[in-house]
Amino acid sequence: MSSQDTSIVDICCKKISDALETDNVKVQGAFDDPNGSHVSIEVVSEKFEGKRAVQRQQLVYKALWEELKGPLHAVDSMVCKTPEEAE
Repeated sequence: MSSQDTSIVDICCKKISDALETDNVKVQGAFDDPNGSHVSIEVVSEKFEGKRAVQRQQLVYKALWEELKGPLHAVDSMVCKTPEEAE
């Protein structure tokens, strides 16, 4: 798959998945934004254990830092849960 064939949503999903060692990642582009420059994110990861909400969000933003400096303009919403919280 070339970079032209990969959407920003797919790139974000992979980067979050890799950084937080989880396959339970959902990244969705805003309905009125076909380019995916605004996204909503849901993540379930053991890496969130013992962390406050802001610390969890910081881990996600860290994974997306390069995209936030370019094609990704905003994260409209973010839900970060541990596996226990997601049950």
